This record gives sequence, structure tokens and C-alpha cells, in this order.
Amino acid sequence: MTSKAIVKWNKKWRSLALGMLALLLWQAGPASAADEPDLIFRRSTVFKWLSPNDKLATYAVDDPEVDGVACHFTVPEKGGFKGWLGLAEEVSDISLACRQIAPIHFKHKLEQGDDMFRQRRSLFFKKMQIVRGCDAKRNVLVYMVYSDRLIEGSPKNSTSSVPIMPWGAADAAVQKCGEFIQ
Repeated sequence: MTSKAIVKWNKKWRSLALGMLALLLWQAGPASAADEPDLIFRRSTVFKWLSPNDKLATYAVDDPEVDGVACHFTVPEKGGFKGWLGLAEEVSDISLACRQIAPIHFKHKLEQGDDMFRQRRSLFFKKMQIVRGCDAKRNVLVYMVYSDRLIEGSPKNSTSSVPIMPWGAADAAVQKCGEFIQ
């Protein structure tokens, strides 16, 4: 191989690597709207002899913009060697339940459909998102979880609602979510 061919070969691989890095950074976006979720438990669903099992994992995450709301979600986690190395593309089946766990207080004005939590579900192309909205007529916070792919999206989703209620005798002034949505 001539020195010109080697230089051309190196430039080709360097530009490919830079392109992949740019795609990864673009796809990742902000790490998440909330802090990392708390793992509650995992349960094996498919046994594998020499590599980690497929599992269902249940996590909890507090809404970072609304005090007093927590969401629990269950996601499948691929086992096998690809899953162990973080290379497996996870399926889009996600369940969600959100509840009031304390007096509800809004930290500031929010956008309808804002991300509450975001997490990558594959090395490059898929992420899971929990978004928040307000049903002002009923004074209910509505949370929806879905996963999206860069190319085709995903129709699988789950929804949970949290009615804003007084929390004990000391919490007589219930906030209205419609007053905090822009």
C-alpha cells in the first residue's frame, strides 16, 4: 500500500469515527430531565445458560419539577452477551404508574408535554421518555411513557394520571395545575 493510500484510508476511518461520535452526541441529548431512577427490583423472565438472563426491572423516579409526585415504571432488560455489553436494542414495552406521595407543589411554570424523565434504550437509536401534562378541567397531572426510535418511532405507550388532592389537614390550599402550565 502506498503512503497516499494509507493517508486516504486513515482519513476515511477518522471521518467515519467522528460522524458516529456526532450521531451519538446528537441522539443522547440531555441525560435526563430527572435524576437517575431508583431500582426497586428485577425479576428474571428468560433463563440463559452462559450469559445474563432477560429481566423485567421496576424503577422509581420523582418528578423533578413537581414536588409530591413519584412514578414507577417497569422495563424489559435484554440479557445475553449483547445485553451485558449494552449493545442490545431493548423492546418498547414499558408500563407506568404515577402517584401523589406528599403535598403537591409546582416549582415553576411548565410546558404541556415537557419531558419529566429520559433514558437511552439502545446504544444509538432508541430512548424512553416520560412526559408530563395537565388536565386543567379536572386538575389532574397526566404522565405518558413511550419509546422512540430515530427512524420509525414506536406506538407502544402507557399513561398514568395523578389527581391533585389535599394531603392531610395542613394542606388545605390545593394548587391548580392549569395555573402552572404555559
